Amino acid sequence: MKTVLTNKNISIRTRRRALECYIEPILMYGCEAWTISKQTQKKLEATEMWFLRRMLRISGTAKKTNDTVLEEAHTTRLLISKIRKRQATFFGHVMRREKLENLVTTGMLEGKRSRGKQREKLIEGLADWLKAGKSLEAIEATKDRKKWRTMIANAVEQGT
Repeated sequence: MKTVLTNKNISIRTRRRALECYIEPILMYGCEAWTISKQTQKKLEATEMWFLRRMLRISGTAKKTNDTVLEEAHTTRLLISKIRKRQATFFGHVMRREKLENLVTTGMLEGKRSRGKQREKLIEGLADWLKAGKSLEAIEATKDRKKWRTMIANAVEQGT
């Protein structure tokens, strides 16, 4: 795909579309189960910018800001919001099923927790992104599909 994505005879819009169709699905494989920490988010954003810089043939030593690169590509950062949207739709699906996946996803299994700082749960990250306050509010919102979809649409629209 390198030859297609870096070909200047093809419009930037078409090259971005090829990136979205062929590369991003591979990158986002299994993202519905990821917990995105700040460090992971930075890496994903850096990867997104790396793809755009490669498409525009901007070298790593060129002193161009990310904002300039985004303007040249006529786009904004979309990868994180796409991942969060996929996570939210998958989470809503799992919560409505009310089976074993539901218990595993919410982390409400019996047993002893390990020592040290506990890992962030998927629901906590989604509740922050959706601005649902507490994770229980997000779980309750999944029961009503229309309410859940509007919450997701609002979060995607805000671009957080």
